[in-house]
Amino acid sequence: MNEIELLIQKYEEYTRLPWDPTLAGPQKVWFAIYDPSNERRLRLRIQDFESATLRAKHTWHLVDITNTFAEWMANHEYREEYFKQPDDMDLALVDYEKYLAELVQNELTLDGVDENTVVAISGIRSLFGLTRASTLLEAVAHQIRGRLLVFFPGHRDGSNYRLLDARDGWNYLAVPITANDGK
Repeated sequence: MNEIELLIQKYEEYTRLPWDPTLAGPQKVWFAIYDPSNERRLRLRIQDFESATLRAKHTWHLVDITNTFAEWMANHEYREEYFKQPDDMDLALVDYEKYLAELVQNELTLDGVDENTVVAISGIRSLFGLTRASTLLEAVAHQIRGRLLVFFPGHRDGSNYRLLDARDGWNYLAVPITANDGK
């Protein structure tokens, strides 16, 4: 089996375990960690994660954040100026972080999304260079009712996560799900 097939299998094992409803938000986050080179393979298999969730008698809700920056920027009042002077973008990125957090919080609190729901986030790699994944997760953790599955292209060393194998990782309380135990 390849990495993505093994990851789906491990994910289904985690999903079938009893869910403790008393966990804090950050403890309800699952990272499905895979090599960044497998991004397209994973995206083609997201339906298999949904099927595994449904087999485990949970509900599924997918949130793809891949295009959020482009959508946000397309509607930004000063977009033309930012294209001319991209170095001035730092302040605007704080607004993007708020926009993104609000978008995900809204998805986490939709009707039908409850303590039995896996809300899956794909497209986290699109945040690289714009904002930190940790910023988003910290902003939305308190809204998680069931479980938040983050498709995470990168690696983990202990509790230190590295998106796209960047040097600056961060510590997080998430449950890591990997194709190979211990990696």
